[in-house]
Amino acid sequence: MAIATVRGLNINYEIVGDAGPWVALITGGRRGYQEFLPLAGKIAAKGFRVLLHDRRNTGASDIELEAHEVEEATWADDLRDLLDQLGAAPAFIGGSSSGARTAIMFGLRHPDATRALMLLRVTGGAFPAKRLPEMYYGQFIDIAKEGGMAAICETDTWRERIESNAANHEKLMAMDAAEFISTLSKWKELFEAGANLPVMGVTEDQLGGLKMPTIVIPGNDNTHSSESGRTAHRMIPGSEIHDLGLDDVDVALIPYPDWAPYEPKIVDVLTGFMKRN
Repeated sequence: MAIATVRGLNINYEIVGDAGPWVALITGGRRGYQEFLPLAGKIAAKGFRVLLHDRRNTGASDIELEAHEVEEATWADDLRDLLDQLGAAPAFIGGSSSGARTAIMFGLRHPDATRALMLLRVTGGAFPAKRLPEMYYGQFIDIAKEGGMAAICETDTWRERIESNAANHEKLMAMDAAEFISTLSKWKELFEAGANLPVMGVTEDQLGGLKMPTIVIPGNDNTHSSESGRTAHRMIPGSEIHDLGLDDVDVALIPYPDWAPYEPKIVDVLTGFMKRN
């Protein structure tokens, strides 16, 4: 674990592996990078260096609540800065769920720093379009309206940020509740603007403009349906797709750690793809 100053914030990161091409892997939701440590270790064992990091407002990194753009755009720009500091660009950029959305955004905004994209558990469809804006933003807007910032600090999501980085408590408590509500309302509005696209947050024209090699591994739950992965594959020119042979399951979300039995196959597929590109 190490800390880098990225665009004025302390960003928590770790490099797994000592040599080889650089790979950046981005976890989903607002989860810290530890979820991907087993996957990173397996990829590193095949001759790669894997960069994991906690995006701002996740894990042990700093909180900074500014809603100028969708969060995935901000996270993509932060990652570019971190890669540049480490001398790691261009890199293979991969992620799951919101990490896949961030990887796509990285490819759009920083094609010169992108060797290829690796998209796991792509998000799209009516179910996540309804579920995710409330999960990420709506519930916290309501809590702040009722109980202010003290109530926000008691929620599981934000308490985790405080427990991982004590300085985040002072930042949150110093924020006016109305400012917090305004910021999350703006993020929610920005997020919802792209929520109903076939691949969440990205237009068909944007996907069609991705020129780097890309591989898609579809998910199999209602938030990451296999059809969303196939749609991304169809819309990204020249992309590859690898189906793990999983049946779609009628549940809101299968946590990524439940995919642990499939990691050896995922590693073989991703490292084979990277060695070709």
